[in-house]
Amino acid sequence: MIDQPTIDRILDAANIVDVVSEFVTLRKRGINYVGLCPFHTDKTPSFYVSPAKNICKCFACGEGGTAVHFIMKHEQLNYFDALRYLAKKYNIEIQERELTDKEKQRRSDRESMLIVNSWAQQYFSTQLYEHVEGKTVGLRYFAERGFREDTIRKFQLGYSLDQRDALYKAATKNGYKKEFLEKTGLVIVYDNGGVNDRFRGRVIFPVHTLSGKVVAFGGRVLKKDEKTAKYVNSPESEIYHKSNELYGIYFAKQAIVKEDRCFLVEGYTDVISMHQAGIENVVASSGTALTQGQIRLIHRFTSNITVLYDGDAAGIKAALRGIDLLLEDGMNVKVVLLPNGEDPDSFARKHNASQFAEFIKQSETDFIRFKTRLLLDDAGNDPIKRSSLITDIIRTVAIIPDNIARSIYIRECSAMMEIDEQVLLNEVNKIRLSKEERQNTQGTPPVSNTMSIIPEYPDIPGYQPIVEDSFLPPPDDAMPLPDDNMPPPPPPMEEYPMEETGPMEVPPPDFPQAQPTQPVHPVQPKRSPYEVYELTLLKYIVRYGEQVLFDYVDEETNEQVIMRVAEYIRYDLERDDLTFYTPIFKSMLDEASEKCKTEGFKASRYFLAHPDPNVSRLAANLISEKYQLSKYHSKYRELEQEQDKLDQLVIRELYAMKDAYILRQIKETQLGIKEAHAQGNEDKVFELMKQLTHLNEIKNVLSKELGERIVLKM
Repeated sequence: MIDQPTIDRILDAANIVDVVSEFVTLRKRGINYVGLCPFHTDKTPSFYVSPAKNICKCFACGEGGTAVHFIMKHEQLNYFDALRYLAKKYNIEIQERELTDKEKQRRSDRESMLIVNSWAQQYFSTQLYEHVEGKTVGLRYFAERGFREDTIRKFQLGYSLDQRDALYKAATKNGYKKEFLEKTGLVIVYDNGGVNDRFRGRVIFPVHTLSGKVVAFGGRVLKKDEKTAKYVNSPESEIYHKSNELYGIYFAKQAIVKEDRCFLVEGYTDVISMHQAGIENVVASSGTALTQGQIRLIHRFTSNITVLYDGDAAGIKAALRGIDLLLEDGMNVKVVLLPNGEDPDSFARKHNASQFAEFIKQSETDFIRFKTRLLLDDAGNDPIKRSSLITDIIRTVAIIPDNIARSIYIRECSAMMEIDEQVLLNEVNKIRLSKEERQNTQGTPPVSNTMSIIPEYPDIPGYQPIVEDSFLPPPDDAMPLPDDNMPPPPPPMEEYPMEETGPMEVPPPDFPQAQPTQPVHPVQPKRSPYEVYELTLLKYIVRYGEQVLFDYVDEETNEQVIMRVAEYIRYDLERDDLTFYTPIFKSMLDEASEKCKTEGFKASRYFLAHPDPNVSRLAANLISEKYQLSKYHSKYRELEQEQDKLDQLVIRELYAMKDAYILRQIKETQLGIKEAHAQGNEDKVFELMKQLTHLNEIKNVLSKELGERIVLKM
């Protein structure tokens, strides 16, 4: 058995574009990629790959899913063999064994730490808005920084009371253990048993993973005290490795894919101010030099990165090594030097998005040119310094993996440094040859090094982060506008992975290759007559199952009632003795309704990474959208998002399913009346007529709710 941490590392490392492009020629279309489907005879490209969601989908034959499911189908492998295939591709060592009790305890501890951090984030936000100290100190500070309330809530900013153990007391009162409060770094425990809140008297900046989990906090002190550190951050822990996290990546990933560019800044407030100014494709390294783990996180969404500097020469030189790592990873790096006295935070507060973009366009410089000019200015006419900088530049050029780009840089550096191009080329080749010889001598780097730089997201089995954006781009800018008052119709049934054998066909656990077996012809299961309505409701369950649909106080019991999308759909159907009649849909409804209250549960992520390939492929279909609005419509028209009117859409689709059910009952009752007439059974006719009247009354009520026109006979 492959243990879960290893599965997580494989799934995190497997880039869908990288995997699919080995078998399919892909070309960019909008924010995604498109190519000819490898699973059927495809004359026009219908196979789409979304780097943001890390899934693929053919809109002709319906095949698709994660990188694992693609390999399963293409190479005819089972789930675990597909994982082994990807592990080999990404040099990840697999140790197949049962988890020890210690490892099981470690996994449980990690989950507990995430729950504690989630509670702490809510606690800090509550103190900011509801406590007198939070409002007068914390909110005042954010207001002075120019942060709007919507921005503060978006980034889940907070405040920690200036008391020794306020958080500790609140946490233990709510049942959270001292052990996990210490492990997450929320409190400091001394040898004498004393406990202090780590972030007391500070405004709080939660650090989110790619999937939105809160794994750490940064706290800024507001009192002027030379003995007190300006910023305090959570320590390294089981769930937080600073070298693998980027502040703001959770909020920026969709914009990074859309713009095909990432801005890199230094601090929390730089990110927040740029978001507020309308520039959302920005992340921060939180004051540390870039690491391989952080670079891979960015490279997952784009190959283009622009680094913003505030003009501090010492700071720029200290960051150069991290930029070299970007080049080595094959990224296109630009540099922007902000005006003197400005940093991204202050500059963003003074300019809107269009002004900022125009400044970037006019000021950005290719990194190699920037570094060469910077070092040339620093060296002046000193021959020793010039010799040193030339060596430095050559080493930077040598690490660029693309041959054409490397040749162009050699030519440009030759002109800038006034050195013969052939001399530079020879030196670059020496460095690259020496590096290759060292690698051949030493062999492949230890697998543990490769694994250590891949961020871990301890969550559900087979977890894959999901990006909440439209999956597929339009073929052109002319997009049909949806009816504002109607939910989109469900996709055609052939788009769902039900094959010829119906929705309940489950592929065998293995695909034998050496010994062919006799074909199996399963019995065709009867399809539900309400399948189309179930699918529409299932779409809301998969996309928004964990979201709160209703939150109110019951007038009779005076108790607060919270109903989430998944549990309300099941509740509303069951009170009318209805359910989903397609078994796979029913199992997904039950799973979502049972898990939706679980801390950190996200329905789309859970079903997309479901171990049952039928479920995960169906989830990929329901999450993906073939079309999106053109830039023209999204620019000039403020459109209401689907999640903004879930209370209307879900209720309407429930009525629609009940209406279909009643119509079927009416038809069956009418047939029963006809048969009873033929048999001369007047008592049965009378009884069925009463049933028909009752059914028609229900139908009229449902029709009114659905807005249908009812024609009464005169």
